[in-house]
Amino acid sequence: MFTVSHTEPDFTRDIGKEIVANDNLRSAMAQAALFDPIEDAASFGRWWFDSATSQMVLSTVAAGFLDMNVGLQHSHELCFAKTLPEDRQPLMSSLERCGTLDEAIDSEFRIINEFVGMRWLRIVSLPRTTHDNGILSGLLIDISASRQAAIRERLSLESARLLVGNHTIEQAVTKVIQLVCEILGWEWGAYWALEPDPAKEQLLACKYYWHGPAYSRASFTHESAKLRIAPGDGLVGKVWQTGLASWAENLTNDPTCLRRKSIMESSLRSGYAFPVAYQMADGQRRSPGVLEFFSSVARQREAQLPNISPAIGALVAKTIQRLEQMEIINRLAQLDELTGLSNRRHFHQQLNQACTRAASSNTSFGLLFIDIDRFKPINDVFGHEAGNSVLREFARRLTRLTQNGCQIGRLGGDEFAVFSYPNATVPQLISMAERILAVAHRPFHFAGNELMISASIGISIYPDNGAAAPELLHCSDAAMYQSKHNGRNGYSFFSSSLSVSQSAQPCSLTMEEALHHALRDNQFFLEYQPIFDSFGENVIAMEALIRWRTPNGDIVRPDIFIPTAEKSFLIAQIDRWVIRQACSDLALLHRSGFPELQVNVNMSASEFLSTSLPDELLNIVHASGLTTHHICLELTENMVMQHADKVIPIMESLRKRGFHIGLDDFGTGHSSLSRLKQLPISSLKIDRSFVKGLPSDEGDCAIVRTIFDLGHHMGLQIIAEGVETDAQLNFLRQFGYPWMQGFLLGRPMGVNDLIARYTQCRIPANHSSTNLLLSA
Repeated sequence: MFTVSHTEPDFTRDIGKEIVANDNLRSAMAQAALFDPIEDAASFGRWWFDSATSQMVLSTVAAGFLDMNVGLQHSHELCFAKTLPEDRQPLMSSLERCGTLDEAIDSEFRIINEFVGMRWLRIVSLPRTTHDNGILSGLLIDISASRQAAIRERLSLESARLLVGNHTIEQAVTKVIQLVCEILGWEWGAYWALEPDPAKEQLLACKYYWHGPAYSRASFTHESAKLRIAPGDGLVGKVWQTGLASWAENLTNDPTCLRRKSIMESSLRSGYAFPVAYQMADGQRRSPGVLEFFSSVARQREAQLPNISPAIGALVAKTIQRLEQMEIINRLAQLDELTGLSNRRHFHQQLNQACTRAASSNTSFGLLFIDIDRFKPINDVFGHEAGNSVLREFARRLTRLTQNGCQIGRLGGDEFAVFSYPNATVPQLISMAERILAVAHRPFHFAGNELMISASIGISIYPDNGAAAPELLHCSDAAMYQSKHNGRNGYSFFSSSLSVSQSAQPCSLTMEEALHHALRDNQFFLEYQPIFDSFGENVIAMEALIRWRTPNGDIVRPDIFIPTAEKSFLIAQIDRWVIRQACSDLALLHRSGFPELQVNVNMSASEFLSTSLPDELLNIVHASGLTTHHICLELTENMVMQHADKVIPIMESLRKRGFHIGLDDFGTGHSSLSRLKQLPISSLKIDRSFVKGLPSDEGDCAIVRTIFDLGHHMGLQIIAEGVETDAQLNFLRQFGYPWMQGFLLGRPMGVNDLIARYTQCRIPANHSSTNLLLSA
């Protein structure tokens, strides 16, 4: 409570030589000279106002409230000199209206006192009497206690509102700083916390700040934002280290002040800092940071802020704690748990936002879709933890090599995506793709094993290949499959020939719906690529390739739509269509002079797990007038190894019915020799990725030579795919009688074109042929 001295004041000091003519005002001066213990106890004072002369008389308690001398004041404006600027003018207007218009006064205002800080006062006028002779009188009431209680309640309510609202930590803490400054009359406030990097020296940084628009604190704000404070240094560092609030009563003379120059430029005189701390459930004290406030008044310890700073600090600390927890939850919902990259959902959101920004700024960017080659065998042979180790390390390598402005995401499994910074040029996208290929090719290590992978990359460009995330991802995915088709370990840019354009897929249809229509409307067709003997003279086999011709004439490759078919279980219907059509075309070829031709059907994994498959295929073959030894069913090496216990019995059942079985993409998986020798297969197909490096790559040469030796000893026919150069052809001829296919020998074509072109290269009637390839 505010107390005053009981000594009688010296009025002559206030009046000087001026003569007070009004007897009622003189009477008020006499009353004011008397100390009234009731006023002091009840926290109110008396005042008298002569509107004619603007003079005012204050009682002892009222004078103490206003930080003025007791008694006569020459001007009512001088009485309220320490009133906050925004409150002064309304107060002056109220006094003047009360004197001239006989209006009652009942107003609240605030003053700044260097001893008690901000004080809230209420000024009330008393009813006029017939004896006042134009002298107004009233009460000045200290309502600071109720206002401070209201402040604590308001801060508590505001903090609760910030907790349940959609606010960031910055918004919440800055709002609390603003409330303290506005309510308690401080001019600048800030929140300090440790820098997040634990590898560096722990320093405190100014995270958030606020100052009133009426105050110019540019230099002080700028220096505070740049400053890093070690624990124990300056006002903030001392509070952080000790956990105790601290005053700086005279900043300009404080030798420990770290910002003296800008403080002097900003006319700041005093400061107060206190810890933002709270007690945890286990009794431990946690202190996320420090709050500091500055004023142009040399405030003392009796100001209100120290009285409520523990409550403010606890509220802010709990707000920060809960918002940090919310941010962690939100971040976890946005991140891939294994790699720490953006997950599929969040990456789609980021990509859509990038499209929106690019549209508004008329810029472009590139999207790279990355799929790890030969990843599944790592899981199959070394276990999922080895696969997880590769994915984590690959994510770290991606993060290190991408530039600022790029965003990286893991879309699921072994699929990643990166979109570039704005206006990245094609050469820059190529450079990025080549760097990704390089880091993928570097060895990965797990449990003493050196694991090798590569990557296939597809690139699409905004806005040329799409205006939103789904379109860009679809196009880059199509380009990625083109890279795989070209032998993996490479990149491809999207072109309209790779996928169904928007015009080819009505917006009302999804890919799955479009496939239903394709089956119903007979939009699929087969092309055939011939396979020759080692001399390139006789057509030994042909590989049939399924194609999708959309209603507008666009051709869609199987690597675009087959993944969707497999996920939607349409693959069984498509497989049946392929088998029926291939058998029909093969019957035509037999009638056209190719009686020994056989066809190989590449079956999906789900199909080869069905116990009804042997009988279903037998019925289809017999319905075409063929025999089963004209059909060879082909499976990928990985599929057989993954589901060996279920697949092998189906293979044996098919072999009993006369079908041949081939192992596709041999060498890309991790077949065990003990398991391989148990498989009822008749052929091995060397993956094109090994043929690509012949004859210059010593590793590819060794692998191909080993596969030929293995096939020879197991009595299997070897087929090499992807033969595109004379050098490759000549190298393969040295291994006896391999079968070969590739663009060098013949490109895919319709069945009628094949008959017309290769009539002279048909298989001799006495040629022993065991295999003809068909890949869907």
